[in-house]
Amino acid sequence: MSQHYYSQKPDVAHNRRTLEATLRGRRFRFTSDAGVFSKGDIDYGSRALIEAMEIPADGDILDVGCGYGPIGLTAAHLAPQGKVTMIDINSRAVELARENAAANGIRNVQVEESDGLAAVMDRTFDCILTNPPIRAGKAVVHRIFEEAYHQLRPNGSLWVVIQKKQGAPSAAAKIESLFGEVEEIGKDKGYRILKAVRKSE
Repeated sequence: MSQHYYSQKPDVAHNRRTLEATLRGRRFRFTSDAGVFSKGDIDYGSRALIEAMEIPADGDILDVGCGYGPIGLTAAHLAPQGKVTMIDINSRAVELARENAAANGIRNVQVEESDGLAAVMDRTFDCILTNPPIRAGKAVVHRIFEEAYHQLRPNGSLWVVIQKKQGAPSAAAKIESLFGEVEEIGKDKGYRILKAVRKSE
């Protein structure tokens, strides 16, 4: 099988590069590498989610499929009294996310290697963020939604960015089946920002 960013241990040759971006009013510096998602620049969908997401300042946040870290590290910046856990199946992405957290002086983060939400099944969160790994297939993406529902606290929110042509309608339908309702927060160049809230028990 050809490798892509969803590979657990990519063996493609390293090609590290440095990216700079201003996200939610803060200047970040990221190191990326071959074998990780959107290595050349921050993905447009990730940027759209970053601009739309509402992060509780003292929340317990989870970034699923964190890549080298732009979504999760921005969330940590927005939650100075909170904590962000960042997970990815890709070991190279995990190391980069840890490196980028340190390089940007962000300490309220924890980065773990995880297939889906397997590494955090013993925890619950106020907010879960994901730019899901579309190339991994619908079954993987929908499993992330299912696991996210179970790991959210009552009144916790799931935030998803997904392109319409890459399955936004079916993603919205799946999320609605789990949460009872889903809200389209915004759309930008074919990307949809979806939000769902787990109802209180």
